[in-house]
Parts: sequence; C-alpha cells; structure tokens
Amino acid sequence: MSGSGTPILDETGTRPVSRTYWLDLFTVDTWQEFRDHGASVSGFSEARMATVQRMKAGDYLLCYLTRVSRWVGILEVTGEPYFDESPIWASEVFPSRVPVKVVLAVDAEFGVPVLDMRDELSVFENLSNPNMWSGPFRGSPAKWKPADGEAVVRALQRAVDHPIERPLGRLRRASRSVAVPVDGPDDGHVEHVPVEDSVEPAPAQDEGTTHTEIQFLLARLGADMGFDVHVARNDTSRVWKGQRLGDLPRLREHLPQQFDPATNRTIELIDLLWLQGNAITAAFEIESTTSIYSGLLRMSDLLAMQPNIAIPLFLVAPDERRGKVIQQVNRPTFDRMKRPLLGVCRYISFDVLRENLQAAQPYVRYLKADWLQTISESCAPDDV
Repeated sequence: MSGSGTPILDETGTRPVSRTYWLDLFTVDTWQEFRDHGASVSGFSEARMATVQRMKAGDYLLCYLTRVSRWVGILEVTGEPYFDESPIWASEVFPSRVPVKVVLAVDAEFGVPVLDMRDELSVFENLSNPNMWSGPFRGSPAKWKPADGEAVVRALQRAVDHPIERPLGRLRRASRSVAVPVDGPDDGHVEHVPVEDSVEPAPAQDEGTTHTEIQFLLARLGADMGFDVHVARNDTSRVWKGQRLGDLPRLREHLPQQFDPATNRTIELIDLLWLQGNAITAAFEIESTTSIYSGLLRMSDLLAMQPNIAIPLFLVAPDERRGKVIQQVNRPTFDRMKRPLLGVCRYISFDVLRENLQAAQPYVRYLKADWLQTISESCAPDDV
C-alpha cells in the first residue's frame, strides 16, 4: 500500500483544490501491470482518444477495479495526452495514453468497496432499482462530479492510513458484454464492455492450492522445530490434505501484546509467523499467484512501525517468480526506507523448500531457525 503524493489543498488546508476528476477503469490484472510498469502511464482504448485529449495536467484519475467493485488509487495527470502502442498491458494495447503520477494507491485486497460509499456518491441517488447501480462504471475515461471525486480521495486516504484487508475471493468471470453509448466529443460511438460482476467468496475449504501447501509445510516445520506458529487470520479455515490450518499443532491464536494495535493489525495478516515466547523468530510471505507487492508492503509496514525489531523476513515463491520477487524488493519505495527491505528480506524457492524439508525429515527437531539462512538467498539483483 502506498501514497507517493498527497492531495493538493486550498489555502485553508482543509479542502482539495477544485479540479477535474475522471473515472479510470482497471481489472485486478491491469492494475498490477500498471504498477509493475512504473505507475507512470494510464491508457484507454483507441476509440476514446478524443475524450482523453480533454485531460489536462493536474486532473485526477479515480482508479476503480471492475468485477471486484473497489477504488484502489488516485492518479494525477502530469502532461499532455499522446498515442502510443508500446506494450504495457497483456490483455489490450490501450494506446490513448496520458502521463501520470501516483497520489494514492493500494493493492486490490485493500481497496475501498464502492458499495460502502452509497451515501457519499451521487451515482447512487434516485435509483429506481438499488441493484442497478453499475451503469456509471462501464466505460472510461468519464468525467465525474468534483464532489464525488473528493469523496473518493478521502476514502482512499483513509484506506492508506487505516488499511483493512478484504480478500478478493474467487471472481466470477464475465460471460457477457453490453453495448454502451459513449458521451462527449465522440458522441454516438458504442463500446462493448463487460457487465459489472459480483465477487463470489472463496470457499473456506480450499483443498489443494499451492499457497496453502507451502503455508502448511512451513507451519508444520516451525511446530516440529519447537516454535509456536501464527497463521494469517484470514487463512485459518484453509485446508491442506484434510487438515485445517487453524487446527495445526502449536497454533498461536493471539499475538504477543508488546506491539501497538496498528502493528498487530499488520502482523496478523502476514501469511505465517514462527514465535518463541513473545518474540517473532521468522516471518513468511508466500507469493504463489497473487501480487508480490502486497506481501512486501506488509513487511515494510512492520519495519516502519517497529524500526528496532530484528525479524528475519522471507519471501517464498516459485522459481519462475524469483526475478519478480527480486525486482520488487529492490523497488525505490523499499530501497529508500530507513532499513531497506533488501537488507532484511530473503527469498526461498518452493522447490528448494520442498527438497530440503524432505532431506531434513530425520533430524528436523534438531534444526535451529538459522537453518532458513542456508536454504534462502539474498534478494540482491543478479548483476550486482
């Protein structure tokens, strides 16, 4: 979760300067691709170029995730629109582009549900059917009322200051599209866009996912080595080979109380912790298919809130994601911290973990926590 800028306020310091706000639609995937590419360019379809050309430096883009119905970011336009077909997004070119900088940004899991803002946004007013609210979210860019834009800015600032994780669950794929007339200078143009879908929560019993397997293996390893273990509070109902993570031996339901409530809220969402008494011996974030960035943000938040603690941090991911892990750990955001993540965070491959666990089974109870150092590697870039 990040905020690389702050909203510009008027001379009283209490109200955002009047500006133009535009809706900017993303999917979970295109939002991550936008951020992975440097978060400096937003793009739209070729047919929307006439509308994109109305954008000016200083305008705000309100970033909304379709199919999960969440606000995830505020971008500020920093220059003139332009046409460019160089690849950024895998699903489509989106060549009508505008340079931007991030004002506020969060991962999808920490986004603001739009339905939580029913009483703040004018798009929910005077609906004949309260379930038919998704019309204003079917095409972008679209100009929004300043009052609505300011409400979204405030909501996202709260999400950055007081993060609440809401797991995405299993998304129901869009099976149809609707023809939507586009307003503005290209009046009369029709786009076929996906119908806003709902989110189908993931079942509690998610037998067999790789993420759950690795979480289970690390939890069992920690318990066998004599540590208490803490599983992320939103993962305790997950199951691996018939065993629920919340029923594992030596499971610690409550975290040590030496941390303040804000720190505890961050710690309890880390995928797995090993504990010895009140001390955290190791922390693990498992990145199988989800955004690596969200796990790193939890790690960095922990370091920022508790700069004097020394907890070994481990990112556990498949071999094919090794390069992405190293790239993300070395982002300027994390490199410029008082304690850069590179100095405290190490990488463990899924395959290396499995192979070493199998080899260590005869003597696993004699292992010490520093055994993790022997099976992990530095996150320093390969060319350093």
